[in-house]
Amino acid sequence: MIRLYNVSKTYAKASQKAVDGLTLEIKDGEIFGFLGPNGAGKSTTIKMITGILTPDSGTIEINGVNLAENPIAAKSLVGFVPDNHEVYETLKGVEYLNFIGAMYGVPSAALKEKIDEYASLFEMKNALSDMIGSYSHGMKQKLSVIAALVHEPKVWILDEPLTGLDPQSAFQLKRLMRAQADKGNTVFFSSHVIDVVEKVCDRIGIINHGKLVAVDTLDNIRADGKVSLESLFLTITADGE
Repeated sequence: MIRLYNVSKTYAKASQKAVDGLTLEIKDGEIFGFLGPNGAGKSTTIKMITGILTPDSGTIEINGVNLAENPIAAKSLVGFVPDNHEVYETLKGVEYLNFIGAMYGVPSAALKEKIDEYASLFEMKNALSDMIGSYSHGMKQKLSVIAALVHEPKVWILDEPLTGLDPQSAFQLKRLMRAQADKGNTVFFSSHVIDVVEKVCDRIGIINHGKLVAVDTLDNIRADGKVSLESLFLTITADGE
């Protein structure tokens, strides 16, 4: 579970808040889709939830752990797939995954099992002995996904995770998202691909100009056959209200 209460963030020299009084609860067992135009506050929100940025005000809890008061405990519950694919390119793929597993205190036998499982799923087993610097964009993305799962996180945060993935890998990633939620974990999914969000998410939130302007279930949106998620998104964000 992720809870944000009255969270705000302003960057230096900015004329308005990047995130403005955001209050939101993302439940166990759901895939939550997070949408917004460029510059709406999505990335800032994600960076605050993962502890990369510190809010100016408000509180963030990860499974009941206050991120500001106990950052290491809170971060240990999170698996994060960023949108920038920044990994240690001078390491081999398996060395990187072993490093991540060690950082989270995963026992070596369990870590090897998880690496084998996810590397097979994403057809990466043969590539793990190669230097990451030789990887394609898509291979780095798959490595990031595997790294975010080896410690079996209770909260899985994905920022544009489908970028660069081939269709088969994208399919497997969406299956994993559903499997994580079905196990009672929390999946927070930010994407510009509205069709994918509509297909895989249980509930969505739309942020615009730093403010949360809509939160609803996909079932409620679909209840009106005349309203698609895309049309709702465009209507809400068109005039900045």
